[in-house]
Amino acid sequence: MHHRTVEELMTRDVVRARQDTPFKELARLLEENDITAVPVVDELDRPVGVVSEADLLRKSADQADPAGLSPVPHLEAEERARAEGVRAEEVMSAPAVCARPEWTVVEAARLMERRHVKRLPVVDEADRLVGVVSRADLLRVFLRRDEAIREEINRDLLRGTLLLDPRDVTAEVRDGRVTLTGIVEFRTQIRVIEQLCRGVDGVVSVSGNLTFRTDDTRDTPSGT
Repeated sequence: MHHRTVEELMTRDVVRARQDTPFKELARLLEENDITAVPVVDELDRPVGVVSEADLLRKSADQADPAGLSPVPHLEAEERARAEGVRAEEVMSAPAVCARPEWTVVEAARLMERRHVKRLPVVDEADRLVGVVSRADLLRVFLRRDEAIREEINRDLLRGTLLLDPRDVTAEVRDGRVTLTGIVEFRTQIRVIEQLCRGVDGVVSVSGNLTFRTDDTRDTPSGT
């Protein structure tokens, strides 16, 4: 059992901007390539920031309303400078939050959540740009066929990792929902099995009616 890696899911043909790319060229890159953000790289092709639609829209939001109905929003000095920027290096969000190709889907998703970003430039050992992985890319794991998920759970997890007899425990999968049936030796095994199944790429939920032969959660009587 293994999680899919960033390298398996990332986009390799990456549209990129240079630090001196003009504002209008940035808008054109997003429009013509039907993307919502573009990494900004230095002369060694290392990401130094990201320009998103939100970064570009900051300039429009900073303009006065001709009708005088909406006040100009108050911006801190740094935000004001970015709103008035005319090149990528002036409007980009920096530094770039990057991922590595060997990272798992879980590692990339956690970094996106922690840093509140929607995509990650992917860099090699020399910090050069080799791809981009987005939220949509990570969600592709939920498009795995039920048969593939079932085989991974039954063969790799239940048999290969936990060494359970196929006559004792089996898993069925429908629309990513895993149903476990059977009996295990100890009660505490049930939670472990369910947690491991939830960690399989493409699994939406885990349920079932696993039973046990021995309740090893009870306190051992004193004096025994």
